[in-house]
Amino acid sequence: MQLSVYSDYAVRVLVQTALGAPRRMTVARVAETFAISRHHLVKIVNDLGRQGYLNTQRGVGGGFTLARPAEDIRVGDIVRLGEESETMVNCRDTRKQVCRLQPACQFKSVLTEASAAFFEVLDRYTLADLIRQRAVIRTTLGLDDGGTTGTIRPAGRLKVTI
Repeated sequence: MQLSVYSDYAVRVLVQTALGAPRRMTVARVAETFAISRHHLVKIVNDLGRQGYLNTQRGVGGGFTLARPAEDIRVGDIVRLGEESETMVNCRDTRKQVCRLQPACQFKSVLTEASAAFFEVLDRYTLADLIRQRAVIRTTLGLDDGGTTGTIRPAGRLKVTI
């Protein structure tokens, strides 16, 4: 299964926002950190605000913060926002006609079960789980000021002791 770009970017927005908390994050900072389009991020940030994941403020000095604690934001819920449906197969052909196999095919039910298992696993994790290694993530992304500068610098070789 491949996630949509929307889901990927939504998770990145929330990760960087959580790393920068309690300070406000901006679309420009996230776009620069991940070298992604501001245009896509504006829509995602607005959607995350409407869904109650971000508090957004427009204008000079604006930006966004988490609207709820990272521990209360389930990864599965964020991914669901970006996926058109949890159904992995449509059972229609290119002419929008029902597949001829549909009366006896079990493929859709197998994929529906697999999709449910996928989201069940994602629902066990929160945004807080994704940022447990805050210092490593900040170093990897080359972030200063708790994740708010948004400038990428070569991190060199990252040395992690386990």
